[in-house]
Amino acid sequence: MEMVWLCLVLVPVQHVLAVAWLYLAKEPSLWMVLQDPSGCEVLMGLVEEQVYVCQRQVEAMDAVKRGAELAVEECQHQFHACRWNCSTLQGLQVFGKVAIQGTQESAFILTVSASSIAFAVTCVCSRGELEKCGCDRKIRGVSPEGFEWSGCSDNLSYGIAFSQAFVDNPERNRGVSSSRALMNLPNNEAGRKALLAHMKVECKCHGMSGSCQVRTSWKVMPPFRKVGNILKEKFEGATEVHPKWVGSRNLLVPKSSHFKPYTAHDLVYLLASPDFCDQDPQSGVFGTSGHQCNRTSLAMDGCELLCCGRGFQTAQAEVVERCSCKFRWCCSIKCKQCQHLVEVHSCC
Repeated sequence: MEMVWLCLVLVPVQHVLAVAWLYLAKEPSLWMVLQDPSGCEVLMGLVEEQVYVCQRQVEAMDAVKRGAELAVEECQHQFHACRWNCSTLQGLQVFGKVAIQGTQESAFILTVSASSIAFAVTCVCSRGELEKCGCDRKIRGVSPEGFEWSGCSDNLSYGIAFSQAFVDNPERNRGVSSSRALMNLPNNEAGRKALLAHMKVECKCHGMSGSCQVRTSWKVMPPFRKVGNILKEKFEGATEVHPKWVGSRNLLVPKSSHFKPYTAHDLVYLLASPDFCDQDPQSGVFGTSGHQCNRTSLAMDGCELLCCGRGFQTAQAEVVERCSCKFRWCCSIKCKQCQHLVEVHSCC
């Protein structure tokens, strides 16, 4: 459940530039703002490089806003049963300082944001809503049965290039040797690779009575929920790293020799996470008091772990569900509304 803290934490944009653009998710509409020639310059959360992209591709900014919304929605879905549940703040820092502390949570925010903007821009390309891109007709392949195919595939290469220009360029201009840029850029790329690695081929048959005498095939992106699931798994296996000069290059290496080497598909982080048990409004941490927990679970959503050992309260809540459903000819399903009481457990 999303909570909103009514405190605005003021931090210069240059310190949160990696994810400040997520503020677009809170904008009710971009259409009126972008009717003005200087509209890109007044959008909150954009740094200089992003303003430049906006000015060159104003028509894509609704997709950028949708990407910001997707990132927030997916983060809250994936962490709804965790101590940190992606609660948002009003103001420029959507996730508060959690997003910029270099922790595993920061890494997840980065990777889901970079992938969401690539996903959203690719979607509008495929629907033919942008002048500068359409579907990708260069993708070809061979089916398991041996026939060659090519069709109107999702133009993920364009979406990825847009994400790199909009999300990565501000980091690159900060200086690729800075430890935060070294962490942010690989996490951004890992998010986009999750999209690319899980594209699949879809086909449509043509012919008499679906005989499939002719088949059209194309590549499509996975649903974004699947991408979120993949990135949550990557979050669980993220590698803690630290910067180290190797020759003339500053690189990130695993903090311990016991840690697995990370790949371009993995998440990396610089600092251990706080326990998120207690409220710290300035950091965007609301604590776990009041969170619903599962009394019988031994996982993180269980009352023992989620409540940080403080105990929990039990109450009864009335739930209304559909029941006694019957199929009616033809063609509908008729259900009754049934009420019953359930136990709800909440952290103290």
